[in-house]
Amino acid sequence: MQNSMEVLVMIENMEVIIFEIISQGGTAKGLAYEALDAAEKGDFERAEQLLKEADTCLGEAHKIQSNLIQAEARGERADLSLLLVHAQDHLMTAIEARTLIEHMIRMYKKMA
Repeated sequence: MQNSMEVLVMIENMEVIIFEIISQGGTAKGLAYEALDAAEKGDFERAEQLLKEADTCLGEAHKIQSNLIQAEARGERADLSLLLVHAQDHLMTAIEARTLIEHMIRMYKKMA
């Protein structure tokens, strides 16, 4: 649980927080696509490693997102901005890409 000073700092640093979600989501998506490339080349071990790295980034983004949601649930609302909407959209598409790529990698394994 965060104290009120942490929440104040969080709100003042909202752009930094938002860009961290975007960065982690983008990194995760890039790693997932690298995993797909590795699988296309038959390097399934590398593909699995890259998906794990993507999961780490997605986990970090999810922690940030959860902190924002918890703060809002406590009544500590941050202004809704187009940038925050973009960050959420970016994270959602990264999660979906990672999930779809995992299925594609399984298909490559079956064909190998």
